[in-house]
Amino acid sequence: MFKKLEDVTHRFDEIERKLMSPGLASSELTKLSTERAHLLDVVTAYRHYCSLNAQISDANDMMRGSDDAEMRAMAKEELEALEVELEKVVEELKILSLPRDPKDDKNVILEVRAGTGGEEASLFAADLFRMYTRFADNKGWRTEVLSVTASSSGGIKEAICQIIGHKVFSHLKFESGVHRVQRVPETEAQGRVHTSACTVAVLPEADDVEVSIDPKDLEITTCRASGAGGQHINKTDSAIRIVHLPTGLVVECQDERSQHKNKERALKILNARLLDKAETEQAAAISADRRSQVGSGDRSERIRTYNFPQGRVTDHRINLTLYKIAEIINGDLTDVIEPLMAHQVEELLKQANGQDIISYGAKK
Repeated sequence: MFKKLEDVTHRFDEIERKLMSPGLASSELTKLSTERAHLLDVVTAYRHYCSLNAQISDANDMMRGSDDAEMRAMAKEELEALEVELEKVVEELKILSLPRDPKDDKNVILEVRAGTGGEEASLFAADLFRMYTRFADNKGWRTEVLSVTASSSGGIKEAICQIIGHKVFSHLKFESGVHRVQRVPETEAQGRVHTSACTVAVLPEADDVEVSIDPKDLEITTCRASGAGGQHINKTDSAIRIVHLPTGLVVECQDERSQHKNKERALKILNARLLDKAETEQAAAISADRRSQVGSGDRSERIRTYNFPQGRVTDHRINLTLYKIAEIINGDLTDVIEPLMAHQVEELLKQANGQDIISYGAKK
């Protein structure tokens, strides 16, 4: 790994020189800036590692070469502190050197759907959708609602949005799956606890080059938007329904008054779903048991339970239980997501099994 990190550092320096070059094309500027951002953390940590090794060597020389007992004692104290810091940097380098998921930097298409549980499930779907949009706000991300289908109770049957920001997929990819709620519905006269469920899908936004869609494979129809009425509703054929004939995937969008905007949003959703379908099939073909339980996106598994009477949220994948359901439902997902991210790192380190890890510490 030592040689690899040197090569990465040389590449980083080369990128910085190119970025200073006059007359750089905007496309090349974007490409180099993106690559630099990807390398920055590991290069910074590696340079810190090299600096610490040099300081440790100097401290060792001082301990061996000084006749002053006080100076030797100071050098020993400094050496101990440097070695502790070096261990931390090496651990950081191990993590930074793990295989990187190229999708982690992507924006996402987030889909929330009511499952079993009738109207109570639709109310919980609305709670989940609000939870994620508030979390996005807290992270400084931008949310654009693409489609919402309301239920008669004031909940939602389905809601789809795009979340745009820094490393959105790396945080939200663990949310795909079945979310279960246990609480007393407002309509329950006997005070009995009901169990309902919703499904959440987090799809990395597809680049134009990643999914090739032949226009001949699309069946696009227009119709009048349905809804509660209003000045513009039901007066123009603005709603769009797209069927991808080879796969049978169907996307409908009617939230915008403009047929063009509804078509644009529907195609964006279709792109993300086709990319997710292709990647899921590829992963299954390679080996189903190689897919990590955390972050697998397997929407057939119950991943989390929200128990309102007990005030707890339990993530079943890592046996995490938190008694702060009000904060979590209001968008404070940090204490849920960070342990999942840490667990994924631990699993990747186990798979690495000590290979390509720097052996640290200067010789004494």
